[in-house]
Amino acid sequence: MKSNNSISVRYIAVTGILSAVAFVLMLLEFSTPITPSFLKYDFSDLPAFIASFAYGPLCGVLVELIKNLLHLPMTGTSGVGELANFLVGACFVLPAGLIYKYKKDRKGALIGCLAGSIFASLVSFPVNYFITYPFYQNFMPLQVILDLYTAIIPAANTLPKALLMVNLPFTLVKGLVSSAITFIIYKHLSPVLHGRKPEKKVKTDESSAPDENSADGPDGR
Repeated sequence: MKSNNSISVRYIAVTGILSAVAFVLMLLEFSTPITPSFLKYDFSDLPAFIASFAYGPLCGVLVELIKNLLHLPMTGTSGVGELANFLVGACFVLPAGLIYKYKKDRKGALIGCLAGSIFASLVSFPVNYFITYPFYQNFMPLQVILDLYTAIIPAANTLPKALLMVNLPFTLVKGLVSSAITFIIYKHLSPVLHGRKPEKKVKTDESSAPDENSADGPDGR
């Protein structure tokens, strides 16, 4: 019973901390030279992605939800931007966390990363088409929005083309970058997230070296 309570407290604590980190990263958004100025990049999905690996897909979705709720008081889109961010972010961490939950090795982690990135990028099309851009058109004519796209890619002269040529690959790259960073840092974060002491490296000869296929995740746990 004490062990279960300890896990629950740690789950809540980790979810809260990662949500706070995600919120701060959400504030540190920036524009890129290859996208319209209103299309911002940030790393706020990274903590949610780590949460989905550490404690399952629900934890990752909760981090996505909480960070957007924290951002609501300073919204400039009446909550529409936060809703879109949550939907796309949840579609990123949910498949990744589900796949890794049932296949806890490096291959499962890689498949989860790719699946989450692809699924989120695909979902970004209907989310932007039916939710985000109809809201933007209340304040800015669609042609003005499209002019910002065609200034970068002349062929993106309709909303579907703009979303397919710019937003979709933008979301895909964003997911892949978060995936790559997770692979690099998760090994070092995993012991802290799970309340374990980091394992000391022990020299072994070839006969006693573990099979690389026995690793239980991107961190070998």
